[in-house]
Amino acid sequence: MPRSPLDPAVAARLKRNADGLVPAIAQQYDTGEVLMLGWMDDEALHRTLTTGRCTYWSRSRGEYWAKGDTSGHVQHVKSVALDCDGDTVLVKVDQVGAACHTGDRTCFDACELPVDGPAAGGEGERA
Repeated sequence: MPRSPLDPAVAARLKRNADGLVPAIAQQYDTGEVLMLGWMDDEALHRTLTTGRCTYWSRSRGEYWAKGDTSGHVQHVKSVALDCDGDTVLVKVDQVGAACHTGDRTCFDACELPVDGPAAGGEGERA
């Protein structure tokens, strides 16, 4: 693997997939709304941390893209965190416009699946 542009302590914590990527969840910082999931490698995460704009690796195009460069729907970074295993990044952002390429506010509001299990209806898990 080429030398990472990230702080060595951060790079050491990342658990990348076979393609050198980690999933990055974008969440609206003030409402908690989950906006989208993208992929980051070390360089994309470095750009996100140093520019204040979310940068992802496009698996389909094979290139970096800063969210909003073509659409104007920019994600201004408020905070970035790794999960406990180091295999997922959570980026809290202030989303300008739509997060989804379809024009929807989020990528997760188009098709809610029915839940019929015992936790359905707000019962959830209890401590």
